[in-house]
Amino acid sequence: MPRDEENSMTNVERAEKHWHQLLSHSGTSSIENSNENKDLTALLEGNKDNLLTALARSEFLAEFLTQPSLSSKILENVTTAPPSNDAEDYYTQRILEWLDNVKTEDELLVALRQCRNEEMARITYADVLNLQTISVSLAQVSALADCLITAAYKWLYQDACKRYGSPMGENGPLQMYILGMGKLGGRELNFSSDIDLIFAYPEKGDTQGGRKSIENQQFFTKLAQKLIQALNKVTTHGQVYRVDMRLRPFGDSGPLVMHFAAMEDYYQDQGRHWERFAMVKARIINDDGSNDTQTLKDILKPFTFRRYLDFTTLDALRNMKKLIATEIRRRKLSNNIKLGAGGIREVEFFAQSFQLIHGGREPKLQSKSLLTTLNALSELGIVESSVTEQLSENYLFLRKIEHTLQQSRDKQTQTLPDSEWEQQALINVLGFNHYDDFLAKLNIAMEQIHGHFNELVEESHETHSEEDELFSACLDAWQLELQSDEFVDAFSDHLSRTEAMGIFDTLAEFKDTQRNYRMGQRGEDTLSKLLPEILYVLVIQHPNNSVQVLSRLLGVIEAITGRTTYLDLLLENPDVLKQLVKLCERSGWVAQEIKRFPLLLDELLTPLYLGQQNTDIVTSKREYEQDLRQTMLRIEQDDVELLMDAWRQFKLCQQLRIAASDISDSLPIANVSDKLTVLAEVILENILSAAWMQMSERYGTPSHLEGTDKGFGVIGYGKLGGYELGYGSDLDLVFLHNAPSGITTNGKKQIEAQQFYIKLAQRIMHLLNTKTLFGQLYETDLRLRPSGNAGLLCCHVTGFEKYQNEEAWTWEHQALVRARAICGDRSLLNQFNDVRKRILTNPRDKAALADDVCKMRTKMRDHLLSKTQQKVDLKQCVGGITDIEFMTQYWVLAYSHDTKGLTQYTDNLRILESAVENSIIEPSTAKGLQKAYLKLREQYHHLTLADSKFADQTEELDEIREQVKTHWELLFGNVMSLPSD
Repeated sequence: MPRDEENSMTNVERAEKHWHQLLSHSGTSSIENSNENKDLTALLEGNKDNLLTALARSEFLAEFLTQPSLSSKILENVTTAPPSNDAEDYYTQRILEWLDNVKTEDELLVALRQCRNEEMARITYADVLNLQTISVSLAQVSALADCLITAAYKWLYQDACKRYGSPMGENGPLQMYILGMGKLGGRELNFSSDIDLIFAYPEKGDTQGGRKSIENQQFFTKLAQKLIQALNKVTTHGQVYRVDMRLRPFGDSGPLVMHFAAMEDYYQDQGRHWERFAMVKARIINDDGSNDTQTLKDILKPFTFRRYLDFTTLDALRNMKKLIATEIRRRKLSNNIKLGAGGIREVEFFAQSFQLIHGGREPKLQSKSLLTTLNALSELGIVESSVTEQLSENYLFLRKIEHTLQQSRDKQTQTLPDSEWEQQALINVLGFNHYDDFLAKLNIAMEQIHGHFNELVEESHETHSEEDELFSACLDAWQLELQSDEFVDAFSDHLSRTEAMGIFDTLAEFKDTQRNYRMGQRGEDTLSKLLPEILYVLVIQHPNNSVQVLSRLLGVIEAITGRTTYLDLLLENPDVLKQLVKLCERSGWVAQEIKRFPLLLDELLTPLYLGQQNTDIVTSKREYEQDLRQTMLRIEQDDVELLMDAWRQFKLCQQLRIAASDISDSLPIANVSDKLTVLAEVILENILSAAWMQMSERYGTPSHLEGTDKGFGVIGYGKLGGYELGYGSDLDLVFLHNAPSGITTNGKKQIEAQQFYIKLAQRIMHLLNTKTLFGQLYETDLRLRPSGNAGLLCCHVTGFEKYQNEEAWTWEHQALVRARAICGDRSLLNQFNDVRKRILTNPRDKAALADDVCKMRTKMRDHLLSKTQQKVDLKQCVGGITDIEFMTQYWVLAYSHDTKGLTQYTDNLRILESAVENSIIEPSTAKGLQKAYLKLREQYHHLTLADSKFADQTEELDEIREQVKTHWELLFGNVMSLPSD
């Protein structure tokens, strides 16, 4: 039939024509058995309605089903609904059946194509009848591709090994790994699609065991060529897939297959932004779960997903976005649902842009799947859920259109059809009555996508108008060599002369420093744009404190000068810059922390983390446990160096979040200490588990243990025990165990249990104290253990009690008031709690106790108090923090024998409440001391944030100290009065 006449046929007429062809073939001599003819005819009649509908909607399906070689088996397969949940297993089995008797490459090519055509016909039948969703269809097409590629590879690999032997590496035979790129990598393959592949193998070497030994490179190149031919070659049975290899390193000019080391060198030294974009979806098709596949993933991951938030990518993304827009205009792609404005490519670009920027920090964004990525963007709060839901819905709508278009003739097209019958087939599948209704829906969907696309990585533009005289002054201040008088005049409307001169001197010093520092042109360009922005924000927000804040800010800038990523981050994100300025203004300590560890700048990108924090201690601990668990899941437990870095990064980031909330006054001082304390607890628990694993692998475990017991406990004293940790606090620790004497470990290298626990304690101390690139985790102090520095690092719990009863000084019992079980075996920690209670509730002579407490306070003040006339040491001064702590400790030791409830708490605030409840002190006394204690601790915290040790003398502070001194003298007046300052 002439083509024009065929195109003029209605869909019903086309379906009737194909139906009669089907009936005629069912009775041909190709089916010799008459019973089979009858069965086939019955099958056709039983499926007539569905078949007529499907034949009207897909020319590809009609051509396939009306082949003269049709058998009832093929038709039965096609009219059976395709698998939805176990597609990969199903296709693997089907392909194995097709390849079962294949002996030659020619037979392989026939089998692959016949299998592909039959299964694609099955998918088409289900799709055009809407028996399955587009998501299921995408998964099936992708799974079929995986299985066809893998099956072809395995057959060709075995055949090549027969000729040349097996390619060998250091640890045995090697495989070639196939990276599926684009939609294949994302398991979202088009119905009629090219497949983009990259081939890699683990290492150099030679083949062994064949008729002719060759180099591995030569072996895998031959194998790759055979695989491409098996998939790409057009035969009488068609083609499996068009294969595109241009995404490989060096493109068309590069080797067809590359070993891992060469691939790693390429991506480290020469990988380009568009290659990172492509690698987002790279997936190993024939992933066998071996160490080699993990090695390949480890090579590609750091190239694709940068460890820190990567804003150097923004310019590249802008350029790619421009190219997309230019291509749309140049090619007039208005009818193209993939490449046109608001098409599939723009949704993909939207998702992958966020993956490139945030993926290194957020593992959820490392998905190959576009829909999974959109969900993750919503879950992480990076993109509003209404946006991601709209994009997901519109994306699936476009993919359904795309599949329907390609299933019409099994052709790669994303262009809307011109012929009336194809338009009718399209709207019939999609459920529209009229083509205009479909176009209206399509236009809305593509306009919505294009709107979100346009909002993404907006074109860089000037944020200041030409009339902004202040910003012009900021530009001149950095870019021109102004004299001091010129500089002061430029800022005369905004800064005092003193502040302006201070900024002038600070900038001049910074410029001198920068001249001695070699940085690339790109870094210099970014810095020249960033410094005026910093000055502008500073003058606007902090005109009266600009010199000090600028000095802190420039300390941070100096630390990141060689890291253009962070310079870009500040330049591209005005809110991040303002947040940094605010933090540096309020806290010298925060500025120093960011200067020492620039990775903390990443935290400023998530204002949610730096705002209102949860104040419930139980919830906070659970959140920290979950966050740390997620962090540690990505690290091999035997990689000690990486573990230590992860703990330190985790602490730094969480500590900054707490400090930011503290600075913004959204977190009360008691909650600040609570959160810092439970943060330390969570880290200690994690370190204990890691140290235990490391020691038990070497020595086994003490033989008295059962199940998951460790027979070990960590006790926190001081601020850790009393829920009062500050930002720079060290940890006072005591380690206990419960191993009977004579017990040994059960490992290959056996040692005494006592020695094992000492080594365990040493290991914990090493993990805590070692200084890495991210600093020290916590400074620790073990001097409160029995016998102090002369005692064992880890003491038996009964020995601990014996020491406390027979040898401990009063000050050691004072310390025990604030001691608390932190982590370890619950039974051992309960033993410690019982020991603590027994020791604290021993009867004591109150006068002798008061004398001991006062003498220790005098000795401590003489030894630790810093002598300064202008400043005040809030801890050791008369009427300071330690005086309040000593009073609460006295009340616990003096009255717990008669009032055992006093030993329940380890923090000063609740001890004071308990003392009131048990009529030991008056409510007014407790209230006054609590108020003074909170105020002193708040000031102490803020001194730490300001990177200062001593407080200014003020009337408010003098009044607080005088009140504390009065309470002290009422309690200890007959023993010792506090000295006057």
